[in-house]
Amino acid sequence: MSIDQSTAARVAKLARIKVEEDALPALAAEFNTILGFIEQLNEVDVDGVEPMTSVTPQRLTRRKDVVTDGGQQQKVLANAPDAREGFFAVPKVVE
Repeated sequence: MSIDQSTAARVAKLARIKVEEDALPALAAEFNTILGFIEQLNEVDVDGVEPMTSVTPQRLTRRKDVVTDGGQQQKVLANAPDAREGFFAVPKVVE
């Protein structure tokens, strides 16, 4: 695939990047270089290679997926300016 100057101008317009007319040949050449590299990557045989998220093998620590009340109601309500019956109390805003 080859990118010409008109395609490079269209891509720049879609990306909302102002490119001067004299810079379009260089931009088209840069696009072609990038596409050439992508074509090289498509030639790599990746059959049997598992996807990875990091270069070092890591496993996230897991916790049990259980529903709790948090057990910190008193600590949370201690910061409230007004708390009643275990809830935040707020002034009435709708009549």
